[in-house]
Amino acid sequence: MATGGPAAMNDGDDKGGLRAALGGLTTRGRSFLAAGIAAAVCAYVLGQGDLLRVGLLLATLPLVCVAVLFRTRYRVAGTRRLSPSRVPAGTEARVHLRMENVSRLPTGLLMLQDRVPYVLGPRPRFVLDRVEAGGRREVSYRVRSDLRGRYPLGPLQLQLSDPFGMCELTRSFSAYDTLVVIPRTEPLPPVRLAGEASGYGEGRQRALALAGEDDLIPRGYRHGDDLRRVHWRSTARYGELMVRREEQPQRARCTVLLDTRRIAYQGTGPDSAFEWAVSGAASALLHMLERGFAVRLLTDDGSSVPAEGEGGFAGSTHESADSAGLMMDTLAVVDHSDGGGLSRAYDVLRGGNQGLLVAFFGDLDEEQAAVAARMRQRSGGAVAFVLDSDAWVQGESHGAALAGAAERLRLLRESGWTAVLVQPGTDLAELWQLAGQQSTVTQSALSGGATGGTTGFTGGWS
Repeated sequence: MATGGPAAMNDGDDKGGLRAALGGLTTRGRSFLAAGIAAAVCAYVLGQGDLLRVGLLLATLPLVCVAVLFRTRYRVAGTRRLSPSRVPAGTEARVHLRMENVSRLPTGLLMLQDRVPYVLGPRPRFVLDRVEAGGRREVSYRVRSDLRGRYPLGPLQLQLSDPFGMCELTRSFSAYDTLVVIPRTEPLPPVRLAGEASGYGEGRQRALALAGEDDLIPRGYRHGDDLRRVHWRSTARYGELMVRREEQPQRARCTVLLDTRRIAYQGTGPDSAFEWAVSGAASALLHMLERGFAVRLLTDDGSSVPAEGEGGFAGSTHESADSAGLMMDTLAVVDHSDGGGLSRAYDVLRGGNQGLLVAFFGDLDEEQAAVAARMRQRSGGAVAFVLDSDAWVQGESHGAALAGAAERLRLLRESGWTAVLVQPGTDLAELWQLAGQQSTVTQSALSGGATGGTTGFTGGWS
């Protein structure tokens, strides 16, 4: 939920406000002024005193309305609230506007207008009746976008008019808010993947059993920490509240890799292959976070989110919530990269100890498929969703394109990946389930070929 700060409007404070007020004459006001000037000129030429009085009356009326509207001194405060401020694509959000008259004089007829991008729908307009001194009015409207992104809302505008409709003045508030439209996500089924482990496993319990009182590394107290975890010996030593860290489990890691190369995707729009990959990455991120993993988002250009924390992964449970929002905000605005390869992402993964790797690839040529194959050696387990870009554009895969995609999948599988081909219109939950089945077969084959061998991660999701 985001709230726009209150802003005040005072008509008549600007030095050039009178010129702006004259520019706010309506068609009716300009017609009266022109008719009055014409009547005055004719009266002077013809020597008609009565016609001169009529001309002066017609010309004076709009000018008096401008002066009265310009000298209006009431102040109006406006507040905008988004509910919610972050929504998935295709979901509506409601914008609440509240206007309050903070002056001692009642207002006249007001027209309220909020600026919104055309992607979110038509520009909302509201007519507010007379607002008494100290009174308030509340209105709301809905916005919706099928395209992810960050969209500014505002500034809010008020249009004032006189009772005769001779002049209209527009005043703008300075505050604005931002609506974040994140990718669509879908719940994924709990499956077991090769090389994958639960977020809190036996390794963590063994580490705690082996840790003694002297092995504790205390840290400063943070808001929300349980007071039962206060380490009094360290508190007395450092002169500030210190808490024990032995209760913070070592979480299994997962890296979600998103291929954003421009040459790897064809087509645009909400139903394109690239948008499917972005939505798939968002769904995988939330799925892994819900199961206790320390997760990070990695793109082909080597950018990692979150950039801070333990090795760039989401940290504690509270930090995970913030990191999830940060990663979803990143996916809301992620765009194609101009790079042609996956080498930068491979360099990030070269350090090892990366845990489970879930990748969403576009079209892969032989060189990039070889780079992706080497990534598998740096992770405990790897699952790849490879999109057939030609099929997404043409609606079906041709023989040559399908054969090329099958060859890339074979290369990935031989290197240890659990690789799944993504066709247009396929549900991610079904592909996730298929990946789990393929992973089980692969794990059984590996265990049959070598006895007693273990990987860095064991266990499964539940």
